[in-house]
Amino acid sequence: MGPREWHTYAPGSFVGRLRAPEREALFRLGTTRELTAGRHLLVEGRTDGHVEVIRRGYVKVTTLVGGVSRLLAIRLAGDIVGEFAAITGQGRSATVTTCGPVVSTVVGRVAFLRFIDAHPRAASQVTATVGERLRWANARRSEFSAFPVHVRLARVLSDIATSCGERADDGVHIAVELNQAELAALVGAAEDTVQRALRMLRDLGVIGTGYRHITVRNLAALRGLADR
Repeated sequence: MGPREWHTYAPGSFVGRLRAPEREALFRLGTTRELTAGRHLLVEGRTDGHVEVIRRGYVKVTTLVGGVSRLLAIRLAGDIVGEFAAITGQGRSATVTTCGPVVSTVVGRVAFLRFIDAHPRAASQVTATVGERLRWANARRSEFSAFPVHVRLARVLSDIATSCGERADDGVHIAVELNQAELAALVGAAEDTVQRALRMLRDLGVIGTGYRHITVRNLAALRGLADR
């Protein structure tokens, strides 16, 4: 993959914030491969220590709660996953699954630790990435008691449309398939409550829905709801 690839990384992502020599040094340490949908990059509970650098596509981060898979986050091109287990040596805290074609570079734990030791600026970006994810998770939890479900849903959909959206004639298509159970996990609500919130947003004309598919018809209006 050539230099043009850098333009595909999500703004503010781990790889997007690295300098070209740091990126090249990191990628030289790993093995890059193309994956199909439904492949597990990391599995919750396992003690392997490698990291995965997402170079193309999207992945879902999930965890088991009472035997039920719950969606925690979506990661994009330029994101790194598995860094916490690599640094701490603890088991995997979540499962990471491809949701469509994905290109990823796998870097072994020892090689990754040597990389961040030799590149202090890259190490600081790893720290920043972990901190931002914790801040995002804390913000979502604080919203559970502060806002009604349709506002929480508007906030989540606005974030996802901004990061995973593909512009089309009828609006912004969210490129990642999402079901009601996954949306319920993201906003901390029951599925039937999320179903009613989706209906409300459809009635307001800000989204359209199909089977596991969401189109944001009016992103400005959705953001207006999210800001309330």
